[in-house]
Amino acid sequence: MSVDEILNTIPPVAIYLLVGVVIGVESLGIPLPGEIVLVSAALLASQHHDLSPVWVGVCASAGAIVGDSIGYAIGRKGGPRLFAWAGRKFPKHFGPAHIAKARALFAKRGMWAVFFGRFIALLRILSGPLAGSLHMSYGRFFTANALGGIVWAGGTTALVYYLGIVAEKWLSRFSWAGLIVAVVVGLVVTLVVRKRMGAHDENETEKVSE
Repeated sequence: MSVDEILNTIPPVAIYLLVGVVIGVESLGIPLPGEIVLVSAALLASQHHDLSPVWVGVCASAGAIVGDSIGYAIGRKGGPRLFAWAGRKFPKHFGPAHIAKARALFAKRGMWAVFFGRFIALLRILSGPLAGSLHMSYGRFFTANALGGIVWAGGTTALVYYLGIVAEKWLSRFSWAGLIVAVVVGLVVTLVVRKRMGAHDENETEKVSE
């Protein structure tokens, strides 16, 4: 069962909570499909009027900000031990090379790395714990984290929502156009066949009369 099918069976309030929780847990440093859940929820909102894209974006933003803040606190207290454990559990996401590269980027770019890290899958997971382990001031971290979370969650929700509406309208028109074309083609074929059958009957009649 796909994410869309799962979300389709859940009440709107539960979807808002699910979006916030999944993105929040992902922001803690646990590799969950936060972006997939957000995109699916936004697309679902474009097709169902009882699901609000505004609340999808709000809950996603809140989950991102809270999750990153908790990740920051965890990284500040036990960053090395956390990354060593994560490297053993999730080597594809937290291998030594991944951690070293992300750490170098955060040390060099600071707040910009936190802000733009929200738009990159690996950095989205590592953002909070890395910033905490590097002892970035929480005020600077929170500012970049909040702005990045709101822009990422709100922007993604709005983009997917409006693209979903446009796509639905386009597909609807396409379906009507396809139906009209099919009807026209069917009528033309029917007329051509009838005309040829009529001509064939006339020829047969003439042969009989001769």
